[in-house]
Amino acid sequence: MSAVNGSATVLPLRPWRLVLDLLASMRFAISMLSIICIASVIGTLVKQNEPYNNYINQFGPFWAEVFGKFQLYNVYSAGWFLLILAFLVISTSLCIARNTPKILADLKTFKESVRVQSLKAFHHKGDGVLPLDRAGALAQVAAVLGQHGWKAKAEVREDGTMVAARAGRINKLGYIAAHSAIVLICLGGLFDGDLIVKAQMWFAGKTSFDGGGFIRDVAPEHRLSVNNPTFRGNLLVPEGARSGTAVLTMPDGVVLQDLPFDIELKKFVVDYYDTGMPKLFASEIVIHDHDYGESKTATVKVNEPVFHRGVAIYQSSFDDGGSKVKLQALPMRAGGKAFDIDSRVGDNTRLSNGNEQLTLEVTSLKVINVENMGGEVSDAVDVRKVDLGGTLNKHLGSGARGDKAKTLRNVGPAINYKLRDASGQAREFHNYMSPLMLDGQLVFLAGVRDSPADPFRYLRIPADERGSVDGWQRLRQALLDPELRNKAARQYAAMAAPADKPEMLEQLRVTGQRALALFAGDEVPPNTTGPTGGLVAFSQFIESTVPQAERARVSEVLLRILNGSLFELNQLAREQAGLKALEVGPSTETFMTQAVMSLSDSFFYPAPVMLQLAEFNQVQASVFQVARAPGKTLVYLGAVLLIIGVFAMLYVRERRLWVWLSDDPAQPGHTRALVAMSLPRRTLDLDAQFETLRQQLLAGSTPTGENP
Repeated sequence: MSAVNGSATVLPLRPWRLVLDLLASMRFAISMLSIICIASVIGTLVKQNEPYNNYINQFGPFWAEVFGKFQLYNVYSAGWFLLILAFLVISTSLCIARNTPKILADLKTFKESVRVQSLKAFHHKGDGVLPLDRAGALAQVAAVLGQHGWKAKAEVREDGTMVAARAGRINKLGYIAAHSAIVLICLGGLFDGDLIVKAQMWFAGKTSFDGGGFIRDVAPEHRLSVNNPTFRGNLLVPEGARSGTAVLTMPDGVVLQDLPFDIELKKFVVDYYDTGMPKLFASEIVIHDHDYGESKTATVKVNEPVFHRGVAIYQSSFDDGGSKVKLQALPMRAGGKAFDIDSRVGDNTRLSNGNEQLTLEVTSLKVINVENMGGEVSDAVDVRKVDLGGTLNKHLGSGARGDKAKTLRNVGPAINYKLRDASGQAREFHNYMSPLMLDGQLVFLAGVRDSPADPFRYLRIPADERGSVDGWQRLRQALLDPELRNKAARQYAAMAAPADKPEMLEQLRVTGQRALALFAGDEVPPNTTGPTGGLVAFSQFIESTVPQAERARVSEVLLRILNGSLFELNQLAREQAGLKALEVGPSTETFMTQAVMSLSDSFFYPAPVMLQLAEFNQVQASVFQVARAPGKTLVYLGAVLLIIGVFAMLYVRERRLWVWLSDDPAQPGHTRALVAMSLPRRTLDLDAQFETLRQQLLAGSTPTGENP
């Protein structure tokens, strides 16, 4: 401000001062904190660091791309989040720097120079005449204040003595502690986040790696030094193997972090609840130090990390370490032959089916599978009474449907694999190794889905008398053989034709041949497009050739002929395999009923082969999270300060008290006392506390203006 011609003018503030005032304002700090809270909510609701395809399936291509632009899939390492966090640190630090000197100066002052007249304006006040001289009254006041924990200071004036006291000074320190805690926690988050790694990528020439191959072949520009001050990554170690390079996931790839030691996994231990969820998993490891050449054994458990050279080793999860599997490939098309495949989990194998080239990707082996098997027993369904739509939906649905009472049971190992065609499109398959008891029948479950967002649809294959899939596969191959179909139709006609009506023999034979041809997909009903076969072909044939009034009767007759012909076909297939014929009975009827259903469904199986798990040698792998977190100490210290600061500000109230002592002109040797207390906020307990202090400070006094 300056004077020009006797008038005052206000000079504008400089731009840097305006920016400084904005950054140091409490409103700016609260705004930054609010944005961080909103971002944290988003980071909680949206799963972080998932594969991008998962977000496409969840949000759709458009919104997945929009959310990706704002880095909502890795909020806590996004540049804008770190920038806001840095602004919050700067703003809060400036607030502390601006207000701390004032607070510290205020802590040293008792405001004993207050005017007497101002005390009379306080809400909490009282006065009286003490039968003591000024020195005695001062001693009484000091004793009472000391008894209640007040710190006091006296100022002697010409006309009296002013005693200034205060209590609850820690309330002011709570402000400093709480705001310092915010700064420490944010700094700890910045140090332990991706900021240091990103700084190396910005200024040290490090880049993320998005290719494939062996870790040892990755170039140095994609690796971080063992002296990297902060990192957090994952390390997968199979049983019997060792590794010393962690993987740090970045938005556009990965960065490798070399460790100053190797971790060797000697044994992985896992225990399960009845629900199939892991109850306990731990890793027995050996740490091999690169610099000192020493080795030490340790056990890493969940929530019980191991520390070595400033690096924490956490048990994160477990995975397959490359289990060996032997798969039996069962042909699902005419002319195919069964063969075996030896592979490992994680390996790719080229398969050829004439001009069709496929790649087998074995993705996982799960030894423990707990399913809900409640309400599994029911009567077998007669094929002649089946509802085609409902039955197909039932048998192609979930392997363990949710409309049953829960009975949890381990159903044994299962294999997951993908078959990828030449264009790169893949279907995922999930097949159980052992048969499951469903609806009173032992069946093998073969699941398939077109994308990870879809549920598995299961083909139910009945187990034969040996608990094997061979009986069903043998019947299916026979169904695809025209000569065996014709022979089975002749045998059925010879058995079913009445002795007194020889003319029906040829009719039954022709009808049986046509029923088997329709069921096998060799005869296509009129006006049919796309793949056909099974009971769907029957339905299409009846709808296109039989009048509506006759469809129910014709359907029953055709299904009865189909059942009989398939039974004879199965007997012929067993005879070719050197097995004895099946005896007619409930078990055979149950097998054939389920076989008809699964054979019908199998014509729509979207692969030329179905792979059954025959043998496996499981290899477990441990997934460790390795972290060097120097900011952890700052976060812990900040948490302690935050608790202290919040409690100090909420539960400790600052109070100031003044007592003015002056000689009573009307009564020599007596002292007039005026008591006043200042409170930031009135409460019932503080009102009661002042009343107690007033009574004790003015004990033995008489009201002002009255004689003792």
